[in-house]
Amino acid sequence: MSTLVIVESPTKARTIRNYLPKGYRVEASMGHVRDLPQSASEIPAAVKAEKWAQLGVNVDADFEPVYVIPKDKKKVVTQLKDALKDAEELILATDEDREGESISWHLYQLLKPKVPTKRMVFHEITQDAIKKALKNCRNIDEQLVRAQETRRILDRLVGYTLSPLLWKKIAWGLSAGRVQSVAVRLLVNKERQRRAFHEGTYWDLKAYLEQQKNPFTAQLVTVAGTKVATGSDFDPATGKIAAGRNVVLLSEEDAVALKERLTDKPWSVTDVEERPVTRKPAPPFTTSTLQQESNRKLRLSARDTMRIAQNLYEQGYITYMRTDSVHLSDQAIAAARSCVEQLYGKQYLSPQPRQYTTKSKGAQEAHEAIRPAGSTFRTPQETGLSGREFAVYDLIWKRTVACQMADSRQTQITVLLQVEDAGFRSSGKRIDFPGYLRAYVEGSDDPEAALEDQEVILPSMKVGDRPDCKDLEAVGHETQPPARYTEATLVKTLESEGIGRPSTYASIIGTIIDKGYTQLVNNALIPTFTAFAVTDLLEKHFPDIVDPSFTSKMEQTLDDIAEGQVAWLPYLRDFYLGDKGLETLVREQENQIDATKARTVELENLAAKVRIGKYGPYIEVENGDGVVTASIPKDLTPADLDPKQVEVILRQKTTGPDQVGRHPETGEPIYVKIGTYGPYVQLGDKSDENPKPKQASLPKGVTPETVTLEMAVGLLALPRTLGVHPVTGGKIQASLGRFGPYVVHDQGKEGKDYRSLKAADDVLTISLERALELLSEPKKGRNSSNGKSKAALRELGAHPDDGSPVNIYDGPYGPYIKHEKTNVSIPEGQSVEDITLSTALELLAAKASTTKSTRKTSKSTSSRTKSTAKSSTTTARKKDTKG
Repeated sequence: MSTLVIVESPTKARTIRNYLPKGYRVEASMGHVRDLPQSASEIPAAVKAEKWAQLGVNVDADFEPVYVIPKDKKKVVTQLKDALKDAEELILATDEDREGESISWHLYQLLKPKVPTKRMVFHEITQDAIKKALKNCRNIDEQLVRAQETRRILDRLVGYTLSPLLWKKIAWGLSAGRVQSVAVRLLVNKERQRRAFHEGTYWDLKAYLEQQKNPFTAQLVTVAGTKVATGSDFDPATGKIAAGRNVVLLSEEDAVALKERLTDKPWSVTDVEERPVTRKPAPPFTTSTLQQESNRKLRLSARDTMRIAQNLYEQGYITYMRTDSVHLSDQAIAAARSCVEQLYGKQYLSPQPRQYTTKSKGAQEAHEAIRPAGSTFRTPQETGLSGREFAVYDLIWKRTVACQMADSRQTQITVLLQVEDAGFRSSGKRIDFPGYLRAYVEGSDDPEAALEDQEVILPSMKVGDRPDCKDLEAVGHETQPPARYTEATLVKTLESEGIGRPSTYASIIGTIIDKGYTQLVNNALIPTFTAFAVTDLLEKHFPDIVDPSFTSKMEQTLDDIAEGQVAWLPYLRDFYLGDKGLETLVREQENQIDATKARTVELENLAAKVRIGKYGPYIEVENGDGVVTASIPKDLTPADLDPKQVEVILRQKTTGPDQVGRHPETGEPIYVKIGTYGPYVQLGDKSDENPKPKQASLPKGVTPETVTLEMAVGLLALPRTLGVHPVTGGKIQASLGRFGPYVVHDQGKEGKDYRSLKAADDVLTISLERALELLSEPKKGRNSSNGKSKAALRELGAHPDDGSPVNIYDGPYGPYIKHEKTNVSIPEGQSVEDITLSTALELLAAKASTTKSTRKTSKSTSSRTKSTAKSSTTTARKKDTKG
């Protein structure tokens, strides 16, 4: 007989097992074991006929939820019940937040234990923490469970009530959500600002000076005592100087004339100001700030950051990663200060231990900030971690250690200079004592390099000095539209507005990308035309749902329910069934929403109509011959769609593509076309004899208007064979791919070795010598944070059939098993350490058989799919999303 301990994942189970006494058995629930029905097939037969069955919540009986065991969890539940038969005691040791409390409650309801049951919580998986938690077990917190259940029900009501309306009025498969829809609106509003933006142009002068042979630069700031206009003086709505600004706007002619007038005139220093500045370190990470900084520094998505942090927590490297708190325990402060003293010296310690307090009223998750686990902090190098796990741990370690370091002391230096009636300013910065910056600089993963970049050293100057002007340069500037949101800035905005909870941001951002509401391009979140249509509909007919202040108040009410200050049932009744409740509103508004108008995106200064169709957005215009429609390329953003772009797209549809010339060898015409994925060139016409004419995408930065015949011929000749590798004899080629231009070395059985071209390289002219130079450099994969070749997370052994290696790698969507050209994801709930060679071989074999059967049946199933699609859509319900 023993004590059964249940946690969420096998990794967490394995780590905790190391710290529990003999006689304890640890099993994993693989996350939630019960949930609301996710599809029509999961709805119990007993309630299928009820009008509320699709919701999975009985709104007529005090919003009683219908809980079911998902198919993939039935085996897990059976195994846990079997394990409980041999136990004298049950300990539920799921995470210490609302979600974890809910999992424990559902386990208790399902298992119906007849033995004593305890709830054990901890915020780090270390021996001391587990021993302490064992001595301080408690009961399940029913209030916390009720708060989580209320959130779950509320999210279901919003998602499952509004989403079907979007399917009917705009397009099948769309979804609405309590937080998701507000996040989409934020992106759309930013894009609207970019459309409304008017560019402004201004000029100034840059001076290159020397003081006692020490060079420095200065910028023009005044002319005849009046400030020279800069970007901040412009009104983005007009592109002109904002009303009430007393500034001088220089044109190019003005700047050139001023430059000529000031050339060879004497300069003098009129003022020197040195101002001491003290900067304090940032507090340790919360869920939100970790997501933001991981996105800025490591270019990791919020979803990837949370997955990696979860792995680090479960392996015992960091404390719990879902927290709103910046508090550190005395143990953590002592560990951080010890690191500072040992690695940087006593002079880098803050005089007194720093303690941070959480400002957020809704901070209800874990009791500490995210930090390295334990009473002593392992340095990143001591962990044995690699790849992205190493990078995230390194980030957390640096931030935690830096928060106990001394302030950074700097001196800001401003020098004002005068030449005739023109005033110039030169600014510098001296770092007198780096303090915490020695360990951690926000936005940079190399503190030493960042310190050097931050310092701008000016030569010693005093009033009356006469520096020499070596050159004057007239510089033109253009004002820039508002920057789009990145994941980091969107997370920051959601948190500052009180929308949702940081623990849900990763899944929310993932959902709006998966649902096609936004595209992630160069780390910017660009809303799609579908996002515009959905936001327009919700703003007009359900304004509260996308109102940040309304959503923020709702979030506060949910927190009040968690604290027992507000009754959950009256709140849900009023929100959903009240006179102005969601159900009533949808019923009233549905008949007033015209589907054609709902699918039409209204864009200012655009005569053409943009509509959302079955296969994506398209342009619709009327001409003398009727209505003309044309698909909008996927890389064309709402902010960039202007009358000129519309003209180009429609001209291609009505008069055919532009011809750049004829191929010098074949005589075939070469066209420039705009397709779904952007502009491309095509050789020859499509015909029965030539059903697939050769095509090539235009390189980044090349527009259809700038394509020459020579460039088009070169692009169509790709891939170019440059020669052979002097060592392997393998072929080396240059070509264009999804991620830009590249060179590739065919290594035969070893596979192909790729390298992206640098900005200065041209795929059409790159030489064999240059390609060999690039191929000799270490490979910088998208999943490598330190620039080294992509290494396997684990090497499982050789495949018995061919002797080729079977390894586990870290990919953009999580760890996966690779053998030759076959990749297969690690099943949900299993970790890298759980996979053996035999398990991997089974998964690879299953993937291979599935691929073969899919190929055989694809033709026969396509017609059957069409005939059943209509009936399926009436019963199926897409999975609702958190938020």
